[in-house]
Amino acid sequence: MVQPLPDRLRETASQTAGPYVHIGLIPHQAGFDIFETTFSNVLVTPATRGERIRIEGRVFDGADEPVRDVLVEIWQANAAGRYNHPADRQQAKPIDESFRGWGRTGSDFETGIWQFETIKPGPVDGRKGHRPMAPHISLWIAARGINIGLQTRLYFADEADANAADPVLNLIEQRSRRETLLARREERDVPTYVLDIRLQGPQETVFFDV
Repeated sequence: MVQPLPDRLRETASQTAGPYVHIGLIPHQAGFDIFETTFSNVLVTPATRGERIRIEGRVFDGADEPVRDVLVEIWQANAAGRYNHPADRQQAKPIDESFRGWGRTGSDFETGIWQFETIKPGPVDGRKGHRPMAPHISLWIAARGINIGLQTRLYFADEADANAADPVLNLIEQRSRRETLLARREERDVPTYVLDIRLQGPQETVFFDV
């Protein structure tokens, strides 16, 4: 006999990401080689089309101290502005089979710096009736002390015209808050875009509820 459900179900207890997150999700950084396929911070192959770039930054807590055990995942379109996913319906844009568009890494235990080797994405078509979105990369962040993963975006500061028209950036009323999502370009061995993420404080990064 099936027992009736109670009127109110108790919420399942939650907890922050613990120290074993590195072993399970980024074992190579913890010094383990336990999976046949491991996802890394290198998204490109020799065949990948587009401008090779590096993105990097640090995550700071409310005391302005770098968080050194952060897990960062990114998801982005290819150089033509299309995602390598069946849900992307931009049929006029090509899929780059040599570019996965998704990566995972952790911050360096000493410096707190996270980084990815990738390509600069193209603009993505907006939803029906909306303007195109400026080139951007989505970031998901988890760490001890964070109950729910934080979702934000990296935009490119040198895409000023596209950023000014971006429908998501324009949802942020204060211009100074928009700037928390803009990565500055530095010319190094590989063009590098730097974005520091602040979890709290007057310069707190804009996070999205998705």
